[in-house]
Amino acid sequence: MSQIEIRSSVELPSKRELFKLKTKDGLSLIAELAVPVSNAPVATLVTLHPLPTAGGFMDSHIYRKAANRLPHLADLAVLRFNTRGTSSPQGTSDGIFDGGKLEELDVCAAVDYVLAMGLPNPWLLGWSFGTELALKYGPDQDVLGAILLSPPLHRTSDQELIRWNDIDKKLVALIPEHDDYLKPAEAAERFAIVPGIELVNIADAKHLWVGESATTRVLNEITRIVNPVAYPLPEFIEL
Repeated sequence: MSQIEIRSSVELPSKRELFKLKTKDGLSLIAELAVPVSNAPVATLVTLHPLPTAGGFMDSHIYRKAANRLPHLADLAVLRFNTRGTSSPQGTSDGIFDGGKLEELDVCAAVDYVLAMGLPNPWLLGWSFGTELALKYGPDQDVLGAILLSPPLHRTSDQELIRWNDIDKKLVALIPEHDDYLKPAEAAERFAIVPGIELVNIADAKHLWVGESATTRVLNEITRIVNPVAYPLPEFIEL
């Protein structure tokens, strides 16, 4: 056995399956599920990627690193998928980008798959555009809550935010100090109508969470929320 520092492109052991999600309007979406090798997962992350028209896809770096690390380090299942019309190195999903409207069916397909597979304690994990999908459609999904990375709040109305006050689901938002769209002070103002939200301001971070320190902080916060017994994540591991 040797000690490995957990950084950048490190890929820890997991069981991974590439497959296709089926939507209610007949589309096939490219997807991958990563689960722990030996242990049963204790929670499931349904990831919703950044804006595909700006380069977002299921392999965007935070989600790729979540799939590479969290099944082994935190006993989490990580479901990644390309929303309709989105391409990544894993392949291209059917359909055409619809600006967050018909993507509701994509979110439903992912959550339905998780439930059908008996995967435990599902959470929506949205990043940028993906946070808009989580905020719009999360209240109607059988999930424990939603974690928002860099929410821009471009497509989410106040009425959609207020819906979170009437449901028993946790809502947590990670706000980068130097976000391009919604900085901490602005986030506090916009989210004031959702008093139950947990706002976590991340110093020195930017919208894309570039750099290992930002990645480590994000993955630690996710773990703290969905499987706190595995928090904090180790910096080194024996393999």
